[in-house]
Amino acid sequence: MAAETPPSPVPSAPAAGSPAPASPNHGGKRIPRAERGATAIADRVVAKIAAQAAREALTHVPEGGSAPHATVTVHHDHARVRISLELDYPCDIGGQCRAVRRHVAQRVEALAGMAVPEVAVLIDRLHSVHTRRAAQGRLR
Repeated sequence: MAAETPPSPVPSAPAAGSPAPASPNHGGKRIPRAERGATAIADRVVAKIAAQAAREALTHVPEGGSAPHATVTVHHDHARVRISLELDYPCDIGGQCRAVRRHVAQRVEALAGMAVPEVAVLIDRLHSVHTRRAAQGRLR
């Protein structure tokens, strides 16, 4: 006579590709994976994405300048972004700001899945070639 093993009280994981078991809280109905939970992305993570996107949009950080800094406010699935930049002078300030706005909005939407209705660009400092030369020695 062979001894029979009792069934395991812990259900085994579903096989790959098979539908997930129904949640007991929903009366046996199957709930699609996308509707079972939510993903929350912290504001500081979105700010890091925005700051990196601003660095990508600029050709370079001015000598002696600091990298772009971003602050973000997230409400539902909308992110309002504020970028602080330092630029070389003279340059096309408007053109660089447009490029930063466009690239930041595209990257945040692509990577965080959030709509970006507003990207405010603030120029903290302009780095002039003339002032750099004056700091190195006498300007002629």
